[in-house]
Amino acid sequence: MSEPDHRHKLADLDARIAAAKGAPDSEKTLAQGYSSAEVGWRMVTELVAGLGIGLGVGYGLDVLLGTLPIMLVLFTGLGFVAGIRVMMRSARDYQDRLAGAQDAPAEDEKRD
Repeated sequence: MSEPDHRHKLADLDARIAAAKGAPDSEKTLAQGYSSAEVGWRMVTELVAGLGIGLGVGYGLDVLLGTLPIMLVLFTGLGFVAGIRVMMRSARDYQDRLAGAQDAPAEDEKRD
């Protein structure tokens, strides 16, 4: 018995692989979704960290100075403002990165 010729099966497999590589990559779209979620969680974490640090510093100063609510409220507010500023900077950086990614293919088309 001779072995069957698998060349046509291999050629068919190569054609399917080439077609899959040429098709729009659904993993890139999925990765962009994860990227957006990652940026969102990063911004939430920055806000919570700013609040936590402000709360900790304010409480520590209140205990040391004996002025319980004053420094706590002041530094919690400052931590909130700092967290918002860092969030806005992160959002601006992400927006600039997306705009740059969208402009890059348009520039390539102009050269052709």
